[in-house]
Amino acid sequence: MLFVGSCFADNIGARFIDEKFHAVVNPFGVMYNPASILHTVKQTDCAPQTAVFTLGTNHVYILKETGEIVDNCQKRPQRLFHEEKLSIEECFNYLLKAVETLIKRNASVHVIITVSPIRYAKYGFHESALSKATLLLAADKLAKSYPDTVTYFPAYEIMNDELRDYRFYKADMLHPSEQAVEFIYEQFADTFFAPETFQFLDKWHPIRAALSHNPFNPDSEEYKVFLAKTNLQYEELKKEYPNMP
Repeated sequence: MLFVGSCFADNIGARFIDEKFHAVVNPFGVMYNPASILHTVKQTDCAPQTAVFTLGTNHVYILKETGEIVDNCQKRPQRLFHEEKLSIEECFNYLLKAVETLIKRNASVHVIITVSPIRYAKYGFHESALSKATLLLAADKLAKSYPDTVTYFPAYEIMNDELRDYRFYKADMLHPSEQAVEFIYEQFADTFFAPETFQFLDKWHPIRAALSHNPFNPDSEEYKVFLAKTNLQYEELKKEYPNMP
């Protein structure tokens, strides 16, 4: 799997790594806009079976000297850049090129596209909503253009329609809480996971919990026996699933 996009992609991608998926998450850092997502896809040689694009904003920063969209300003002076907003068509075209690049590497790739529920207060909430609307329309157009390859997943809608209470936000009232991310991940799993995947996870979860256990006395014989038993279970699981990372 390849996860590229906003920090929401980091949150969800990290969960997939914890669940023992073969996943690459934002290999060149967080990418907020469709142009930067395309840049990452082109730079990586990854040919995933599944790619997840999480769109954060249609705002881009352009280096005045070259006229190129930068993925990271690298703390250089603001005067070196100017900010622009990508149109629906521009967002769509960048995403289309990213999908076509992945198809050339793996004709059976499945691309899941979603819009991050994280709001951008620095734009003002109205401008943030307009930015999300642009991304939603571009994502919808992409899914309709490649119906056999691209699927839209409604993370933005789940956060805003099902998890409307502010208890599902962090203290800044902008970012989803861990509980909200977990809920969205579960919705994602229910949508895309095969029965065999859930069977694996049912076996992996108790082992993962045991391995992450912090013992009161790590030198006790009781804990050593517990750890040896857990390691044996882990090795047995690896034999059953030899491709498990």
